Amino acid sequence: RIRGDLENFVGQRIKVKANRGRKKVMEAEGILEGIYPKLFVVRLNERQSERRVSYSYADLLTETVELSIEDTRIGLGEATG
Repeated sequence: RIRGDLENFVGQRIKVKANRGRKKVMEAEGILEGIYPKLFVVRLNERQSERRVSYSYADLLTETVELSIEDTRIGLGEATG
């Protein structure tokens, strides 16, 4: 279900908010680059460098990671493309 929701947004700019533990939260903008059976990949552009980060669908379910497009959360059935 989550994977199907995310497939609608591949190639689009998204906002990522990830809880890294110990009250550390990473917020960034990137492009949803790929959807795979166990994880999804986001390409981030930070400080003149480009990197890719991957997250599992369980990260979305447990709200360790939140994805949004134009202030609308995606990945938990709230939005459709």
